[in-house]
Amino acid sequence: MTLRRVVVTGLGVAAPNGTGVDRFWDALIHGRSGVGPITAFDACGLRSRIAGEISDFDAETRLSARTAKRAARVTQLGVAVALEAFERAGLSGNGSAELARERAAVVMGAGIGAFDMIEREHAVFLERGPDKFHPLTVPMVIPDAPAGLIAIEAGCRGPNLCVSSACATGNNALGTALDLIRAGRADVALAGATESTISPFAIAGYCQLRALSTRNDDPAGASRPFSRDRDGFVIAEGAGALVLEELEHAKRRGAPILAELVGYGATADGYHMTAPEPNSRGSIAAMRAALEDAKMAPSDVDVVNAHGTSTPMNDPAETAAIKAVFGEHARTLAVQSTKSMTGHALGGAAALESVACVLELERGVIHPTINLTDPDPACDLDYVPLTARAMRPRAIMKNAFGFGGHNAVVIFKRWEG
Repeated sequence: MTLRRVVVTGLGVAAPNGTGVDRFWDALIHGRSGVGPITAFDACGLRSRIAGEISDFDAETRLSARTAKRAARVTQLGVAVALEAFERAGLSGNGSAELARERAAVVMGAGIGAFDMIEREHAVFLERGPDKFHPLTVPMVIPDAPAGLIAIEAGCRGPNLCVSSACATGNNALGTALDLIRAGRADVALAGATESTISPFAIAGYCQLRALSTRNDDPAGASRPFSRDRDGFVIAEGAGALVLEELEHAKRRGAPILAELVGYGATADGYHMTAPEPNSRGSIAAMRAALEDAKMAPSDVDVVNAHGTSTPMNDPAETAAIKAVFGEHARTLAVQSTKSMTGHALGGAAALESVACVLELERGVIHPTINLTDPDPACDLDYVPLTARAMRPRAIMKNAFGFGGHNAVVIFKRWEG
């Protein structure tokens, strides 16, 4: 049986270096970092006092007042990027767009959810008693709140799912949506992920793991994937959403086709909660599975948008995995890390990075990995250092690996009609 082809027809994004597709793209190609000192709370007592905060997002200008008031920030971000993606796909409003939403799925993931709100309302509970904290706390903090509210706001009546697989969440959401459309369970799917967990307890927890950069005197230079002097990732918030659509359905309604989602692979390391498997077996298997699903040879891929976290363990492990999968072709690949500019948005990272991949395929420019002036000798591929590059990739592989040993990889292909 021939698989139903799935294309991307809409994008939405909120990232530390730009909210909305146009602002995000401009920041990417000009190599602008969105990392700065933490302003959400007084972080003076923490080892890591920097983050990728989204400073240009105003929920009340992007959402109805009622929705903004009844949603935690993680959900506000998720709903806002979903509505942007629907609008860009021509799925807002009534008429044929409303009919399309009858068979529209929502697969919006969250790696952690409303950690900040849980922390805040629990403090109120302890200080003021059991009847004083926000009465809607439970429905506001559950991880599926973004997916549920997106369906409500956009009128989507197909399958509605929340995927949660740590930093692999965004890719697993895209892959799940791809499978739903291929199987005929939906014609359209809003897929992506959202995260906002810049709170004292959360950041202190990552500090306890020695996972975060402590380059507090140089926030914009702190996320340094593949660099010799990297010292950890920079925590961030962010969200990305893609409208996926069955090809013939998109053509019938004259939708803008931006790229094609052609492959998905997912595996588990089965090894450790926080450390990658020493031989990269799981990530290698996920990349190979995505290539097989796409019916592509390694040489068909021109760019790898890496997980690229800027941690001492991840960067050389991912480099070794890319070499194992691509062989000699690894030397001709362009490998990039969006996190060099955005920091690491945890569960939301792969979704906003996938938005970057689609824009690169559509617009013929690939963004740089900034802050890469002194590469780690163990990281010896072409990481597109410092400056964007004019290029028309045929296909981009997007990697995402998460705590718990989750590995998820997707492949986007340039749309040529």
